[in-house]
Amino acid sequence: MSLISPDLVLLDLDGTLVDSIPDLSRCLNMTLRDLQQPERKLEDVRNWVGNGVETLIHRALINDIEGQADPELVQQALPIFMRYYHAEPCELTECYPGVREGLTTLKADGKTLGIVTNKNEEFVPPILEKLGILDHMDIIIGGNTLEKRKPDPLPLLHAASMFKQAPEQSVMVGDSISDVNAARAAGFQIVCVSYGYNHGQDIYDTKPDAVIDSLEQLPVLFQ
Repeated sequence: MSLISPDLVLLDLDGTLVDSIPDLSRCLNMTLRDLQQPERKLEDVRNWVGNGVETLIHRALINDIEGQADPELVQQALPIFMRYYHAEPCELTECYPGVREGLTTLKADGKTLGIVTNKNEEFVPPILEKLGILDHMDIIIGGNTLEKRKPDPLPLLHAASMFKQAPEQSVMVGDSISDVNAARAAGFQIVCVSYGYNHGQDIYDTKPDAVIDSLEQLPVLFQ
């Protein structure tokens, strides 16, 4: 299907542009070892990401996507994880196939591009720079940039306001129900990738406006 051609394209990071699970899992397990807690499998971590670091730590400590860990243990774990991840957030992280090509085409088409992620903002530029895609981005909004994060629509509406773009003429590209809910609430079009980290659920069930298998396919939707 074709979508309304947007001037503003906002993109999720983890699970959409990059596969960051190996680094998140590595730092998480180092944190758990320091706390003398059981390490977790990479595939479990893949199902837990997308709602911020603190939520990820809760899930890792209890080995479940639902529920809450001991708050004191979480507060012990947070600075340890942040120290490890700050030291090297992009040792094993890689762009998905087609990401660089898709971003290059979108920029050549005159699109304004931005990142809207629930990852803390300070981690994002080093990852994008190491992967060679930082210069494609006109704005970066992390999970701690504003007072609310996805699935709240505020980050999307903030970006649209910054560039004086109407939400209905803008698009969000993501991989999860959080991205879909944020886009719907903001009045954005929503495109999802068929890969990614949607907590083990089929992204088609979230009923986005379109699903793509590679970011290279995104510009074609706007023709």
